[in-house]
Amino acid sequence: MRSSCVLESRTLFCHMGIFDRIHPIFTLRFKQLQHLNASTESKSRIFSSCLSQCSLRQQSSYSSVPMSSVQAPLNQEVVIALGSNVGDRIKNFNEALRLMKKSGIQISRHGCLYESEPAYVTDQPRFLNSAVRGTTGLGPVELLKVLKQIEKQLGRTDGIRYGPRPIDLDILFYGSHKFESDILTIPHERMWERPFVLAPLIDLLGMVSSDDTESIWNSFSSCNGGLFEEWQKVGGETSIGREGLKRVLPIGSQLWDWSKKTHIMGILNLTPDSFSDGRKFHEVESAVSHTRKLIMEGADIVDIGAQSTRPFARRLSPQEELQRLVPVLDAIMQIPEVERKLLSVDTFYAEVAYEAVKRGVHIVNDVSGGQLDPDILTVVGELEVPYIMMHMRGDPCTMQSEVNLYYEDVCEQVASELCARVSEAELSGIPLWRIILDPGIGFAKTTEHNLEILMNLPSIRKEIAKRSLAASHAPLLVGPSRKRFLGDICGKANAAERDPATIAATTAGILGGSNIIRVHNVKDNLDAAKICDSLLRRKIVGETSE
Repeated sequence: MRSSCVLESRTLFCHMGIFDRIHPIFTLRFKQLQHLNASTESKSRIFSSCLSQCSLRQQSSYSSVPMSSVQAPLNQEVVIALGSNVGDRIKNFNEALRLMKKSGIQISRHGCLYESEPAYVTDQPRFLNSAVRGTTGLGPVELLKVLKQIEKQLGRTDGIRYGPRPIDLDILFYGSHKFESDILTIPHERMWERPFVLAPLIDLLGMVSSDDTESIWNSFSSCNGGLFEEWQKVGGETSIGREGLKRVLPIGSQLWDWSKKTHIMGILNLTPDSFSDGRKFHEVESAVSHTRKLIMEGADIVDIGAQSTRPFARRLSPQEELQRLVPVLDAIMQIPEVERKLLSVDTFYAEVAYEAVKRGVHIVNDVSGGQLDPDILTVVGELEVPYIMMHMRGDPCTMQSEVNLYYEDVCEQVASELCARVSEAELSGIPLWRIILDPGIGFAKTTEHNLEILMNLPSIRKEIAKRSLAASHAPLLVGPSRKRFLGDICGKANAAERDPATIAATTAGILGGSNIIRVHNVKDNLDAAKICDSLLRRKIVGETSE
């Protein structure tokens, strides 16, 4: 075995390598400009980033050093790929993440979750794949040993190369370094030919970034356009949903592919002061009956809320909320209609979320995005359930204040503020692949803001992609149902008379890319969703035939 490795410092320029550094960084940035159809302001920001990254810093030349002398600086940034196709694949991922954190790997970002056809050895079960980004003080060989030990703890044994395995952990990138030895090569030598590796890797980047490390990772590619061009070479975004590669979100024991159709979330309010149906369903019998009706009319998800979040509503304590919720939830769990349907709890309290999930709820729907009870992020991470993260400023009592209603660019700021909440959630232990985003129609928004959001959902996704491609691919929920802005436009003071306006709003949302619509009237909105889905499928067929 060789006792040495090559450790290449790629932080910026070597004295004689200036053009080697300038070329990939500038090429990457120009590719980003082309992809984004960027504004003048964006172009200026990206170009300034280029110049900053290309500033000369004193660096030593590339060198060969003994493997034992390679030391990792503090906060070395790494990318680790995950794969599993044996046993409970999601459980394997969850346990691998837990053990990585326990071993000193601080995970900061997660790629989406992909289900893929096996490669090389094809007679085996389908894989789940993703990747994570984080920091570690471990050296590259130490890190490899830790990952191999985790694989062993999760039941991996020596077997057929590329064969079935409960967990596979590969180091894709290690800081700004290249590394080569008999036991480890970084960047991973076969990553460039594997869509199931490149897809979650690309997720960990943003389309616009001033991060030196990301630029260096791009420069490791042999393509002028860096990692983005490598991804395009193996099919890029057009390969998702085809070629045996699809994005999925784990819910309970199933993997949810949200791209197949628009999903309908029916609303069950247990509150006496809801703006739309207060006092209608706060008794157990009436709540169970309405749940049956929602499911019969086609709801995929029933969202149960025991706390009103209308403007200026009195805030209940967690105990008061549970007193309303638990009897109804326990009764709903007994009816046969809920089998194979999903239940979500509409709450911003960690304690309520915990009790609801323990009683069988599948999803936590938090209108505050973790801002009203900071403990909810950690609790949801530990519960390992999907988390709907909505955009709101302030709380229901303050969200319509002058300061909270001020936006210079509502779509850009909603995207930016959602990304900040996503980052906090990931650091708290909620993988990106469990997050659903909601731009918060009617929460800290004027009528004009709500209309702007409904008409520009693709722009919000694009703004999110500048910061996190993974978050830009997350399922998107919109909930305009019967809200006041619809009544203001249509002259309908009675919320129950706003269903036609709701259908128009949800139609705009679906055609703009929403994957879930949250509504009171399931039956009519389901029909609208079916028409929208048919239109979108026809559009996709037309685009692929050109």
